[in-house]
Amino acid sequence: MTWRLLNTITDKAAYQMAVDEAMLAARAAGETPNTLRFFTWEPPAITVGYFQSLEQEVDIAAARESGIDLVRRYTGGGAVYHDQELTYSLVLSEAEAPADIVESYGYLCSGVVEGLRLLGLAAEFKPINDCLVNGRKISGSGQTRKNGVILQHGTILLGVDVDRMFSLLKVPDEKIKDKLIASVKERVTSVKNELGREIGTAELEKSFTAGFAKALGAEFKPGELTDAERAAANKLYKEKYSTDAWNFWR
Repeated sequence: MTWRLLNTITDKAAYQMAVDEAMLAARAAGETPNTLRFFTWEPPAITVGYFQSLEQEVDIAAARESGIDLVRRYTGGGAVYHDQELTYSLVLSEAEAPADIVESYGYLCSGVVEGLRLLGLAAEFKPINDCLVNGRKISGSGQTRKNGVILQHGTILLGVDVDRMFSLLKVPDEKIKDKLIASVKERVTSVKNELGREIGTAELEKSFTAGFAKALGAEFKPGELTDAERAAANKLYKEKYSTDAWNFWR
């Protein structure tokens, strides 16, 4: 099975979410093949799940003062701080993945697991949607399904700054904040921590492309966004993902 592999995009959070939705729509219309892309966040960002409230989850004043992008995702899940990471997106026909949500996460996240193993890391999938190395979380993913197509995107942590993250996210009970930070530091790791060295995105992209190829039985052919996808992404960026009407509707 031949998939499209897109060049890595480094851009604002709102544009990255717009590209993902544009890709989903193009696949649903039968205009594009199944696609894998990688991207990075410039500037760093916080995304919240579709059903969350930015105001409840994020210290908005602190985030804006620090130049952090804020955006609501098209997928569910919790608030995520995106900084030292490589992010992936997959769009594919629902018919090519398990119908059961948990099983589909296992199937698609196996590409991340295989990519980590190719780097020499002892990785495993943990339901519902996490990947672990040596028992610690290194990747999480979110998914949505529209018009017969799955969009799944997820993070691959290159580094992690838990203190920075909790300075931007709200904690329901400030009294337990220190304990919560300590707990997260014990449960979360990164590629850099596990390898004991710096690693560039080019090396990561190579490993994870090979990982997804093995896990999904896919052959990747380098491609680009179509003109229609670019136009749709620009429209979604301007009229949806960069607007308060979308980001603060809950």
